[in-house]
Amino acid sequence: MKDLKDLFEHQLKDLYSAESQLIKALPKMAKNAHDKKLKDAFESHLAETKEQKERIAEICKELGIKPTGETCKAMKGLIEEAEDLLKEDASEEVRDAGLIADAQRVEHYEIAGYGTVVRYAKELGHKDIAAKLQKTLDEEYDADNKLDKLAEGRLNKKAKK
Repeated sequence: MKDLKDLFEHQLKDLYSAESQLIKALPKMAKNAHDKKLKDAFESHLAETKEQKERIAEICKELGIKPTGETCKAMKGLIEEAEDLLKEDASEEVRDAGLIADAQRVEHYEIAGYGTVVRYAKELGHKDIAAKLQKTLDEEYDADNKLDKLAEGRLNKKAKK
């Protein structure tokens, strides 16, 4: 990588890989969630994640780059941790609390990644691209806040039993 433009393109590809992996993982998380609102949150975020992946693909097309070719190792590891949780002998309530924790780790990773590419896009003079990436960043913050509300509102309390 020679410059910020190269780093920006690398980060976009990494996020594209992360979203692609998450699209495969979210249905399994939804299937294993016991709480209806948690299931709904995962299913809703799946639809949003598909839109986010498409948004990155459009940005890459606009920039003349191919979004594939990178494997986001961080997302791969986060998903593996969530899969390990599902193998644990845990009550439904504890599993739900653990799924929220794993999902929030994913959201925090995405927030960091999208926050970075928004800044890079602005620095590189891509005002419209920065706005599109900011939309995704806002969606990631919203998803994290929804998970917070589910955890703090009742699911962590149910797991305390």
